[in-house]
Amino acid sequence: MRGSTRSEMTLTDISVQDDRIHVGARLAVSFQRTLRIPDDGGTYPLPPGLGRFPVFSAADYIDRLPRSWQHDFFIPMYRREALWIAFEGAWWKPNAVKVGVGGVNAITGTSWDSALSDNPQNYVVAPDQPWLDGINSGDETVRQFVAVSLGEGQTVEAQITGKEGIGGIQIAAFDPLPGKFPDVAPPKTNRSLDSALSLEMPQMLGLGVGGTMRQKIYPDKYGIKTWDPDSIGSFFVHLINVAEFRAITGAQEPATPVDATAYSAAGLPWFELLDEEESDIDPAEVLARIRSIRDLERADADESIEVAPSQLRKVPLKKHRTSRPTE
Repeated sequence: MRGSTRSEMTLTDISVQDDRIHVGARLAVSFQRTLRIPDDGGTYPLPPGLGRFPVFSAADYIDRLPRSWQHDFFIPMYRREALWIAFEGAWWKPNAVKVGVGGVNAITGTSWDSALSDNPQNYVVAPDQPWLDGINSGDETVRQFVAVSLGEGQTVEAQITGKEGIGGIQIAAFDPLPGKFPDVAPPKTNRSLDSALSLEMPQMLGLGVGGTMRQKIYPDKYGIKTWDPDSIGSFFVHLINVAEFRAITGAQEPATPVDATAYSAAGLPWFELLDEEESDIDPAEVLARIRSIRDLERADADESIEVAPSQLRKVPLKKHRTSRPTE
């Protein structure tokens, strides 16, 4: 990336700034800490963002990590902690973005690859899709992303492929074809651009699923012929158990996640996008059959949470906030 100006950056220029992974000049992806919603058979509003997970470049710690990670990133997570993914893009020139969890496409449930498809749609469009909180379960819902240990059979990866060797999160972004959108932001606009040496494998986490929340995955209104399939920029984010995080980085591990019951009892906000005019892509049958962590453990249903109407913040889609704050 040295010697490049921002306007000359391509999707292969990938860097971390302020815990956002920047892909080219316009797209940024971050991973937000959040509440783990109850897995009780109910459907909840969108939980808040409790701050971005710190993102580290594996190249900076490659003497303590597998050499194969040298171009990857990692974030620390507690087992059973939840996250959601935020996309910041340019409204005047969007990107197509694929999301994988443990080598499984989070939208379709198919094996991870670098190809775009519209039958079924296997990607989202950023910034039209500002957030993704879980796997596509259809009917305007998703099943929450929740960290689990690899090897216990609870990941999406294990349930679909029968194996657990990948883990983490995979992201691939695509630019539109030349001429489909402006190359620079249109003038005179006030819209924002939403924008001890050891090479042993550390204890990694994968993503299973928890409770259900209301969230649509929007169809691509531009059409698949808008996107340049050769303009791919991709990266891998490993999920590292906090028990090993300090040994790798020397940094203090993050605080324990907030309890959702205590959060809601304090009257703090939950969120809902005002997107009645937007439709939802079809459910992925294979993802609809994914069993939750609670179901796999045959545990009792989580205690339900009461979200009072006064706690629900309705956010206009066109003026969404990349972060869902607690204030």
